[in-house]
Amino acid sequence: MIEGKITRISGPIVYAEGLDGCGLYDVVDVGEAKLIGEIIRLKDGIATIQVYEDDTGMAIGEKVVSNNRPLSLRLGPGLVGTIYDGIQRPLETMYNTSGAFLLPGERTTPLDEEKKWEFTPILSAGDEIKPGVIIGTVQETASVLHKIMVPPTIRGKKLTKIMPKGEYTINEAVAVTDSGEEIMLAQYWPVRKPRPYAEKLTVTEPLMTGQRVIDVFFPLSKGGTAAIPGGFGTGKTMTQHAIAKWCDADIIVYIGCGERGNEMTDVLTEFPTLIDPRTGRSLMERTILIANTSNMPVAAREVSLYSGITLAEYYRDMGMAVAIMADSTSRWAEALRELSGRMEEMPAEEGFPAYLPTRLAEFYERAGRVTSLCGSEGSVSVIGAVSPPGGDFSEPVTQHTKRFIRCFWALDRELANARHYPAIGWIDSYSEYADEVRSWWDKLDPRWAEVRQQALDLLKREQRLQQIVRLIGPDALPDADRLILVIAEMIKNGFLQQNAFDDIDVYSVPEKQIMILSLIMEFYEKSLALIKGGAPLVKVTALPVREEIVRIKTSIANDKLSEITAITGHMTEQFEGLEKIYRKVEVR
Repeated sequence: MIEGKITRISGPIVYAEGLDGCGLYDVVDVGEAKLIGEIIRLKDGIATIQVYEDDTGMAIGEKVVSNNRPLSLRLGPGLVGTIYDGIQRPLETMYNTSGAFLLPGERTTPLDEEKKWEFTPILSAGDEIKPGVIIGTVQETASVLHKIMVPPTIRGKKLTKIMPKGEYTINEAVAVTDSGEEIMLAQYWPVRKPRPYAEKLTVTEPLMTGQRVIDVFFPLSKGGTAAIPGGFGTGKTMTQHAIAKWCDADIIVYIGCGERGNEMTDVLTEFPTLIDPRTGRSLMERTILIANTSNMPVAAREVSLYSGITLAEYYRDMGMAVAIMADSTSRWAEALRELSGRMEEMPAEEGFPAYLPTRLAEFYERAGRVTSLCGSEGSVSVIGAVSPPGGDFSEPVTQHTKRFIRCFWALDRELANARHYPAIGWIDSYSEYADEVRSWWDKLDPRWAEVRQQALDLLKREQRLQQIVRLIGPDALPDADRLILVIAEMIKNGFLQQNAFDDIDVYSVPEKQIMILSLIMEFYEKSLALIKGGAPLVKVTALPVREEIVRIKTSIANDKLSEITAITGHMTEQFEGLEKIYRKVEVR
């Protein structure tokens, strides 16, 4: 045990001497209260330590004791459904023991060490093993089958012993290797070190969210990275909530990093009451929450993102699709800036440390679709919210984030003020995954790529026409251009906008999404042909089917898509009726 003493205190940054034998990023107990800290710099016999708790009242000369290991998470059954802080302390357990206010240095085991889990072995004694191989399973929740894997650090070649089916705690060995190492239900892993995998794969399948503007216009792949930037009140948190509830990931990791306490309270109280639409059971049965509000210690906020991505990689290694919601990376970057300032480092743009881009890259690069060490295919998809001050997308965090992500969902203030949800602007947003997921969409509906591009082009044309309308009014435009304005409104109201409080509209299956957009674009093509044939725009827009199309999103449920075919028939009949009238006019 290496012991030193405090020589200087600067907020959450503490300097100590006598820790020469420690390693970088080793965990230490700081002061008489034994606050959790981490060594982040070693120089000239002085260790720089960031403390993950409030160190008010700490004095120079108090002792610092090293734990001789890096900051690590305990990974095993019991993670799912738990609410942690940034350093994996279970908040609910600690609340039950000490109340609403945590005591300095208070800690408890991240996983229940007394609970027994039903272990079912897959391998037998004498079987060959290697890191990552699955030796058995535990039914963690009704929705999650937890696979017990050989830790990546174990190098034994065979199992000499494996326990029979039965109930075991996480501290009991369920297998022993020929090198004498014991394998338990739980294992430790350093948060700052990416977990190994066999091969990184290209992304091919979209992460379906049920939000039409995302799935059709700006898709995110399983294993992809996305950012949601937007000013205060534009709906970043609500969009992430919707994705967390409705996306088709196997595990959700939600990181509340530096957000307001009332927002995090809404998450903690709402998520346990939400029903998973796939299983009909509580959403918490496949969710892990990490809560680090803006009034919690800044150092713990900095590490919370690494904790979340480590949990995600653990379930990815079991062959699961994991989605991470990080809300928000701007608050995480602010924590970096504060800690950097305390350590008297040279600031870069807007006071952020020069290594901000590197840290962002380290986080987002841990996403991806991989073949795990056990041969299963898993993925980690990262969706990071960015909160630029004043909604300025040119600030450093947003600009550097754009370098490392391939999907950009820019929230628009005007849409948010108009109560258009989700407020994802179709002009500034983009997705580089469209080509990768096209083959998946083509199998479902080959019209996807064509109608998507047509709709996006039409919305861009509408934006240019709106500039003319503001100057001279819509009446000065020819009917063909005014039709574009009408169709753009149909796309906005009937496709892009979703009502989170409507039982039908809150979630759209991919088949319904593409059917609605295809119907709108077909309406446009038929209308344009009629107008070119001499029919006035007012006659086209007066067709009853136009309102029917706009109301499909709320009037036709996901399991009754055959009713959309009837609307297609109505449209054909009504356009044929207009064609007959104006064909007669032409003949006369």
